[in-house]
Amino acid sequence: MKIGFLEFVAVILLAFLCSLNAVFGIRFVIDREECFSHNVKYDGDTIHVSFVVIKADSAWHSGHEGVDLVVKGPSGDQIQDYHDKISEKFEFVAHQKGVHRFCFSNRSPYYETVDFDVHESHFTYYDQHAKDEHFNPLLEQISKLEEALYNIQFEQHWLEAQTERQAIVNEAMSKRAVHKAFYESAALIGASVLQVYLLRRLFERKLGMSRV
Repeated sequence: MKIGFLEFVAVILLAFLCSLNAVFGIRFVIDREECFSHNVKYDGDTIHVSFVVIKADSAWHSGHEGVDLVVKGPSGDQIQDYHDKISEKFEFVAHQKGVHRFCFSNRSPYYETVDFDVHESHFTYYDQHAKDEHFNPLLEQISKLEEALYNIQFEQHWLEAQTERQAIVNEAMSKRAVHKAFYESAALIGASVLQVYLLRRLFERKLGMSRV
């Protein structure tokens, strides 16, 4: 019983150590094109991908943010293709192990900040001991727990990026609203001054004509 408990603890620790090595996340600023690589070590692994355009370096831009993403496998075959996306979350099965490339392109004339995350679902220990019927149920449950933790972490990262983007958008909208209100107030004051000036000229003109 003691040996079984120690093996159970070892499996748990190994599962969490594996989980620390299978997550890849980065935030970068893109001008024209940026490419990243992720080495998939096993055929049949599920690759989870998400990205969010956090902000664009343009104070008055409000309608054309977004980037393109092309995902290619080790042999150069195209796996996924997205255009003009502000945010996206998807997954695919890697039918071939090796280096997969994720290339972002920015067709706008300004810099954009992108949050990019990749998560690979695989449980090595489960594969190595799949023939051990005694441990199969335990390993299966650990694998499910590990994947659930992965998905929670992946989803949380994506939601945090979405929240940050929304906060930036709201702040920009508030600034634009303040500027708009200021310009409208200035225009209204200017129109009132002009109206007073024209009325004054009109009365002065009529007063001069009445004196004649």
